[in-house]
This record gives sequence, C-alpha cells and structure tokens, in this order.
Amino acid sequence: MKIHRQQLEQAAHRGLLQTEQVAPLWQFLEQDAPAGFRFAHVLYYLGGLIAMGAMTLFMTLGWQLYGGWALVGLGLLYALPALALAEGLQRRRLWVPSGIIAAFVICLTPITVYGLQYGLGWWDPALDYRQYHRLIHGRWLSLELATLAVGALMLWRYRQPFLMLPLAATLWYMSMDLTEWLIGRGEVGWNFRQWVSLWFGLSLVVLAFWVDIRNQSRRDFAFWFYLFGAVTFWGGLSLLLYDDGVQRLLFLLVNLLMILTGTLLARRVFVALGGLGVAWYLGWLAWDVFEDSLLFPLALTAIGLAVMGLGILWQRHQQRLTKRLQRQLPAELRALLARRE
Repeated sequence: MKIHRQQLEQAAHRGLLQTEQVAPLWQFLEQDAPAGFRFAHVLYYLGGLIAMGAMTLFMTLGWQLYGGWALVGLGLLYALPALALAEGLQRRRLWVPSGIIAAFVICLTPITVYGLQYGLGWWDPALDYRQYHRLIHGRWLSLELATLAVGALMLWRYRQPFLMLPLAATLWYMSMDLTEWLIGRGEVGWNFRQWVSLWFGLSLVVLAFWVDIRNQSRRDFAFWFYLFGAVTFWGGLSLLLYDDGVQRLLFLLVNLLMILTGTLLARRVFVALGGLGVAWYLGWLAWDVFEDSLLFPLALTAIGLAVMGLGILWQRHQQRLTKRLQRQLPAELRALLARRE
C-alpha cells in the first residue's frame, strides 16, 4: 500500500490528524520507505557506480608514480568533500544520493590505506593497487579490514541500504584472501577454493537473514548480502558437481530448497538461481541419462503440467494456506514476512 502526502493532509483536514503532525509524520515515512525505481534514482546509482569504479576497478598507476603519499592525498581530496556533500544531502532529506556518496567514501578506503602503507615503506612495490581486484593475496587483508571499519562508521551515520554493497564485496574479497593467508600462497587448490566459496556464500546468507530479522524498517539492508551470498554459494556448489547421479540429485534438492526459501523470504535471487539449477539438472537428464529415450520428453511434459496445476491450486487457496503456514513460524520470521509484503 502506497501513501502520499496528500492523503495525510486530507486526514488532517478531516480531523484524524493534527495539522502540525503531517510534516514530521511524512518525513518519518519517507525516510523509512524503500527507494522507488525512478529515473532520478537510476541517474543516482549510475553516477555513483561510475565514480566508485573510477577509484576501484578502473584505477590506473598514474598517481602511484608520485609515491604513496600522492595516493593518500588523492583519497583525502575526494573523501572530505564527499563527506561534506553526504551530510548536506542528508540534511535536505535526499536519502538515496547521500547513501551513494557515503558508499563512495567507503570505496576510497583501500587506495588510501594502500598509499599510506606504501608511503611508509611497509608495502612490497611489486604488488600494486590495480591487482587488488584481480589477484588473491593475503597482503590485502589490511585494506579489507580498514574498509569494513570505515563501512561500519558510514552505516552507523547514514543507515542507507546501498552502503551494504561495498561491505558485501569486501567480505567476498576477504574470504579468498584470508584463505590464502591461512593456508599459504600456492597451497590452495581449485577444489578447496570451491568449498570456500560454498561455505562463505552460505555464511553470508545466514548473516543476511540475521540482518533481515534485526531490521525493523522497510528499507532492505540485507539485499546485497543475500545477492553475494546466494551467487557465491550456488557458484561453488555448481563447480563441485561431478558425473555422479547421487551428487546431482542432491544438487537438484538444494536448488528446490532455494526456490522454496526465495519464495518464503520474497528473495528473487534464490528463485532465479534455483530455477537455473533445476533446468541444469533436467538438461543433464535429457542429454546424458535419457539421451535416446522416447518417453522422457513426455514424462517431463507431464511433470511440467502437474507443477502448473499445483500453482493453480495454490493460487486458489493461497490466503488460507499462507496463514496456516505462517502460524507455524517463529514470531520474528512472521514480522519479517509482514515487512516484506
């Protein structure tokens, strides 16, 4: 249900609200509401991603030629005005751009800390900043810890969901670099990396669910954690598959569970990845197991129609079945589902 300010003014006109309550109530609802998909927001996010990419993925070595202190100066030259801009936008109640600018400040942290260590002579000159986004190395952990610390401060100050994007990406980087640091460079095999990806993704999904439960507002702070966690978990799981029917059956069951979980939590990323996994499994059956079978397409068609029939039955009795199922859930999860409606 959408609420407009004009409705609050009409309620005040009818005596349901005090006139002086309209402005602060609207400000509260506007701050707590999830951001809509408007053209202005597209420009906000596009501009913010371009600026963040300039200081991360597309950073060149030109500034490093002037030494580490030049990188520190560059980071501060961007960060201080950006913080002032974020504060000004927040005072004007422009929540979305203020959060994007704060996320930009978070993205400045790795290059600034790198420049500081490089200037103090604490860094190996052979390891330049451009490799931060493509080379797994335990030495990056200091940059990642600093980024998480700055991200926590920005999240405490601005409380905008977009701030979770650089934090989720940094945690993903850290999972790989920490493994390299603990096990030893050159000792980590491809199979081990896949297991790390699987367990890190699952852990990030659990963390996202905890954030979802603790979040009392309608703003979606868990989205980026769910996205990175689900993709990382599903990617690791898919790469661990072998030509083993039992493993592939387990893979199918996990993907069906992802579809169910995504439907329950209203998280499309789980449904999309789960559907892709089911399609992958059915393709394996068609092309490898039942390659020359005449009955397999007919049986698969019958299964598809049965699933559609199940959907029709669910739609007819959705409200009654949903209420019955939700009564079996913990109170915190019921409150979460109510916020997601």
